Amino acid sequence: MVSDVPGDDPSVIASGPTVLPASTGADALQIVARYRLDLPPAVHQVLERHVAAQRAHTPVVDPRNRVVLIATPLMALQAAAEVARQQGLTPLILGDALEGESQVAGILLGGMARSARLHGLPVRPPAVLLSGGETTVSIRAGETAGKGGRNTEFLLSCAQFLGGESGIWGLAGDSDGIDGTEDAAGAIFAPDTLARAAQAGCLAEPFLRNHDSYSFFKAVGDLVVTGPTLTNVNDIRLLLIA
Repeated sequence: MVSDVPGDDPSVIASGPTVLPASTGADALQIVARYRLDLPPAVHQVLERHVAAQRAHTPVVDPRNRVVLIATPLMALQAAAEVARQQGLTPLILGDALEGESQVAGILLGGMARSARLHGLPVRPPAVLLSGGETTVSIRAGETAGKGGRNTEFLLSCAQFLGGESGIWGLAGDSDGIDGTEDAAGAIFAPDTLARAAQAGCLAEPFLRNHDSYSFFKAVGDLVVTGPTLTNVNDIRLLLIA
């Protein structure tokens, strides 16, 4: 299997077509009762027959069956860490299953990069902070939804938080080559990104507020466009501290 989900649970990867379901008919009936679902009698009968069949015979997984993960988010991060070492950088993998709001993650990881540059914590520069997983872009009622995915939104939030601070660069992208629904895998930012954007008449705040991070990075020429990579091991985020 090639895992594109945080945690690499085989029952979640591609919805687990080769893995026996852990849930039972009894679980389904409990959900029906809990939410007082008004289901047709025929559906109830099917679930009850399923419960009876499971009581009579519990399926046993063939011991010859094995799940082998040939590519995972952690493997991708480990490969990036090895490249960093070859370039004389100290890599620190923060995790392969980070989740939460993209803008919040940008501020959090930006703060860690700043701490590393100023205090040598959690890692002494020159270093690179690596993380995987999938963050979230939530569009709330009344908000304007522009163009962009979770990686470009993460980067724009991080860049705005750092405010052009020297010595820190960022890159984030989806390993399948498509961040959200646009044609970019993600983007990069440098210490001069905000200044170049301001010269082009682009301020980070309104783009971030309107979830329009793709348009921001396109305006400054900092999108990363790879095309479809034909594989998917989740998102990869990188913060380089000089």
